[in-house]
Amino acid sequence: MSEARDELQLTATRVDGTITFAGSTASEVASVFGATDRAEVQADAALLLKLPGRCRLEVVGSNGTKTAAVWAHGKRRNEGPEVAALITALEQICPLLAVRSSSEAETRAAIERHLHSLKIDTRTTSLARLAGQVAYVLGNPADAQPQFWIYKDLFLPARVRWSDGTGGSYDERFIDYGSPVSGDVFPRLTELYRNNELAIRFIALKADARAQLSDKLF
Repeated sequence: MSEARDELQLTATRVDGTITFAGSTASEVASVFGATDRAEVQADAALLLKLPGRCRLEVVGSNGTKTAAVWAHGKRRNEGPEVAALITALEQICPLLAVRSSSEAETRAAIERHLHSLKIDTRTTSLARLAGQVAYVLGNPADAQPQFWIYKDLFLPARVRWSDGTGGSYDERFIDYGSPVSGDVFPRLTELYRNNELAIRFIALKADARAQLSDKLF
């Protein structure tokens, strides 16, 4: 996986799309974005990646309200109203999809440090399926255990499962690489589940792998 990401030679990427907040997360953000439907709230979104290790997720509601979650080298901040699910999603996107080092060994070491911080046992492996594709599973194969999934044929991140230490469990899924929208740069569909309930769904509609992104954004 380290080699697959490094081979893309990415420096900065912008992915534009739509984001849907669902379940309890929708209820939390409905008033922020002026939504009348508290079961599902939709908005425009843009994900900015500046390698290595800097990510920004911007959301604009139908009422014009703007918010952004930023994760840069392990430090987080918000601009505008805070939406916890956004920064939670970035905490996995950035270390796995915005990682790049001067060597494959350094990239691998950075990924391993991140997985160990999630208490994923990288010595234990098994096989499973996600979205019809076979994936390697690192970690205890039992349900609800910390795990990292990698697509067997693509060697790209497929899924991360972890807990926050306070009883909350999370499951982030990366689905449909190789689409005409974003290729292998980023999955067309990203989903975050909290306590087995869908929290956010980001659908990529356009991607620019050579975007010019100011350092000030991060």
